[in-house]
Amino acid sequence: MQILPGGTATFLLLFGLFLGVFAIRSALRLNRVLRLVRHGERAEGRCADRRTVDRGPGMDRSHATEYVFAFRTRDGRDIEFTDHAPGPFGFGVGAPVRVSYDPADPARSATVAGPGAWGPVVMPMVFTLVPGAFAVGLLLGFAALRGWL
Repeated sequence: MQILPGGTATFLLLFGLFLGVFAIRSALRLNRVLRLVRHGERAEGRCADRRTVDRGPGMDRSHATEYVFAFRTRDGRDIEFTDHAPGPFGFGVGAPVRVSYDPADPARSATVAGPGAWGPVVMPMVFTLVPGAFAVGLLLGFAALRGWL
């Protein structure tokens, strides 16, 4: 019994496209973070809060640690933001951090990526390379099944 029309080929195509979109989204985030690290405004900030977030029922790790960082922009606005996986050991509340941000939209663009906190770079890189490689493999498998290779 075939669940999808086209069976295996359709599965390879749909799953390959899904992983490809995920990899492209991660690559865009990686590009944004790297651009901020190289060309963004810099400010001294601090870890404002470290809280445990409930991911909901049915998750293997039902709780995650979320870090909230705060800094003051050059024009005097106080900004708070969260960032992805700040590092292997995290930050204590009150720990100083270097923040890179886009002055046009500091609340949405700020990151702590840089020396001592490469997690915001490593995580999108992993989520670009691994799903991207699987997507390429699945799409090549689809093309081979269709006789295009």
